[in-house]
Amino acid sequence: MDIAALLIAAGAGVIGGVMNGLAGGGTFATLPALIALGLPANIANATSNVALLPGAAASAWGFRDELGPVAGLSVLLLALITFFAGLGGSLLLVLTPSDTFDVVIPWLLLFAFVVMAFGRSAADWLHARVTIGRRTLIGAQGLLGIYGGYFGGGVGLMTTATYGLLANIEPRALFAIRTLMLAVANLAAAFVFIGFAMVEWRACLPMLAGAILGGFGGAAIGKRLSPGVVRAWTLLVTAATTVIFFVRAYG
Repeated sequence: MDIAALLIAAGAGVIGGVMNGLAGGGTFATLPALIALGLPANIANATSNVALLPGAAASAWGFRDELGPVAGLSVLLLALITFFAGLGGSLLLVLTPSDTFDVVIPWLLLFAFVVMAFGRSAADWLHARVTIGRRTLIGAQGLLGIYGGYFGGGVGLMTTATYGLLANIEPRALFAIRTLMLAVANLAAAFVFIGFAMVEWRACLPMLAGAILGGFGGAAIGKRLSPGVVRAWTLLVTAATTVIFFVRAYG
């Protein structure tokens, strides 16, 4: 790789790390950059996952004092569910083509956008009529873990949307737990992707270094933002992500 390629990889890592620290969606900075550098889509996806792992861990560490249970479920239980589901999802990526899932992703992201846009009123309406049980949240966490291991694009946004709907929690209050779940899913997938030699290390290492810097920066910035700014940023990233994937799948 020449200097320009190294700078592209590192710069995309910084942006991706900041995005994951704030609202999720860092994959949409790193994956296009890796594809532009000539990597096949599946190798780019695996490389992006491993490159963003330390940055996600850095952000999770930055938010460690804000961690707490979600709807009565402990952080450890949610992390274990995410890890084993992430292993299963990443194995699916290794064993199956991604064409079918590429068609489904835009609709999942559209759902995330709708939930983020109307999540507060929808959560109030839902909680006035039904009680969300632990099993529902456990099942949702398992699906998020599978998605995070298989592809991971927008999983932070979808986690924010899902927790907001099921547990009636504001996006700003979800920074810590969401970032930790993203790191756990990335860690599970990294074991599989590295084991199956799907990581292009020449691109991964500079991107990884940038993602660590961006991860710490995203956590520092996120602590200073108001809930309104976080909500607006999350909606913007979700909307842009949704459009990108609809164009990618159907354009």
